[in-house]
Amino acid sequence: MEIFGYIAALLIGISLGLIGGGGSILTVPVMVYLFGLQPLVAMSYSLFIVGSTSIVGAVSNYRKGLVNVKAAIFFGASSIATVFLVRKYIVPALPNTILKIGGFPITSSFILMLLFALLMLFASVSMIRKPKQHFKEKENKSSIHFFGFIGYGIMIGLITGLLGAGGGFLLIPTLVFLIGLSMKKAIGTSLFIIALNSLIGFLGDLGHISINWVFLLKVTGIAIAGILIGGAFSKKIKSENLKKGFGWFILIMGVIIIVKEIFSS
Repeated sequence: MEIFGYIAALLIGISLGLIGGGGSILTVPVMVYLFGLQPLVAMSYSLFIVGSTSIVGAVSNYRKGLVNVKAAIFFGASSIATVFLVRKYIVPALPNTILKIGGFPITSSFILMLLFALLMLFASVSMIRKPKQHFKEKENKSSIHFFGFIGYGIMIGLITGLLGAGGGFLLIPTLVFLIGLSMKKAIGTSLFIIALNSLIGFLGDLGHISINWVFLLKVTGIAIAGILIGGAFSKKIKSENLKKGFGWFILIMGVIIIVKEIFSS
């Protein structure tokens, strides 16, 4: 199954390069079902893989002038702090067994994977549905009220911290429709925020989780190669159609995970 895991890692990177998000939400299922890692470990590894891959994409977009650094810093401040606190203090404190129903234990791993599958369903809907009509970009100092988005930052920080997902499917619509960035700048800025969130979250795991660095760096390298490939083809492929198709794939995967977790528990 490992060979399929490495292929999936490449595809995750490619999807990030092509559509700026979505692929990272598959990292945890790949780690759990193809590489056989425990969910909590898989979510930690996902943070490093997603963070390292996203930073490569963010640097590439920054060179093209497609990253609003000010938006990333102000919007990301609350989410970065939330991610670190969640990974440092909340995740290590989670009990192995949350409760028992009829003598059957409900474990934290089961709850986290179920929540992750529900997150996949939510993400898939945001990818499948037809986007709203684009409006004139209003990016300027007077129109972007960064401090009004602390709540959104905390919400994305909780998702990234608990489930190891980048949250690009939430970040990009927020940056486009609430702040007013163009779609291209929203994608670049989103990658920058995801990179900071994920890598800071991973730092919070150090000392709590044993890391197999050889394996982790191998998978990360493959994912980075994928994002470079995806970035090279991004101008030649219509990303909107690809995003919709990828959304259907994530929807199916989310349903499969829910069924598998419920019937295997």
